[in-house]
Amino acid sequence: MRCSISEWRCIAVLLAPVSASLWGAAFTLPQTGDDLVGEVATTTARDEDTLLDLGRRNDLGYAEIVAANPGVDPWVPGAGTRIVLPTQFILPPGPRDGIVVDLAQMRLFYFPASRPGEPSRVITHPIGVGREYRLPPVGATRVVRKAKNPSWRPPDWVRKEHERDGDVLPSVVPPGPDNPLGEYALYLGMPGYLIHGTNRPWGIGMRVSGGCVRLYPEDIGPLYEQVPVGTPVRIANEPFVLGRRRGALYLKVFAALGDDAVTEPYDLTPVVKAVLERLAPGEKPDWDAAMRATQRRGVPVQVTRAAR
Repeated sequence: MRCSISEWRCIAVLLAPVSASLWGAAFTLPQTGDDLVGEVATTTARDEDTLLDLGRRNDLGYAEIVAANPGVDPWVPGAGTRIVLPTQFILPPGPRDGIVVDLAQMRLFYFPASRPGEPSRVITHPIGVGREYRLPPVGATRVVRKAKNPSWRPPDWVRKEHERDGDVLPSVVPPGPDNPLGEYALYLGMPGYLIHGTNRPWGIGMRVSGGCVRLYPEDIGPLYEQVPVGTPVRIANEPFVLGRRRGALYLKVFAALGDDAVTEPYDLTPVVKAVLERLAPGEKPDWDAAMRATQRRGVPVQVTRAAR
């Protein structure tokens, strides 16, 4: 992990206790035909804040809050700096059932079964994912078992990586502060892949895990209690998503996996094709807005006007 500030400040950020605000985690599903939930918000940084602090406090990952605040120093935003909180989301395409993990946007969506007389909901949290060569495969699976205070059995390749760095891992890491699985784990039908907590919460919103899906400690606990064994899980890797709100079409684009810096030119061809396919009769695309969306500011951008 790179720090542009002194080591003591980095350590303070990683170890400081956090009182997370989950106001943005659960939403009533929108009416049929609409795909957006939440609203973009703002806050003001205090002298001691980093973007990691503000992200965790508002249930956002590192990459999405950094993308929403270009030009702001992630480590020293500065007291009084206005910070955009990208707490508006386009729901992933496909069935709204069970868990959907979108690797590109580094976010998990859970669609719990609705109770009689209650509206359907979606719960969404930021995640940490594996490095580019250690991502879960795209496809469908299920939660096959759950465990509190799980032990970790590091695979051979992980132990070899640690050995090269002079760190010898045991064959089994017991529950506790040194266990990267955290306090809760959901085991998937894909062997070797889990949805779990973490002992390194700064990695949420980054591509630093060994391949599993990590959540903030304050997110995985409630999710663990709500998700039953057998819940379907769909893993997607969508570089952008489109969705409707009040008739208008919105676009949200994500950074390519393996490039947190987001400096490479963006190929507009798939975006143009997808927008054209979604146009309703009489709608006209706003290509300037689509270009702004591809700058990956972390928020949905309206790319059409409602049809008349």
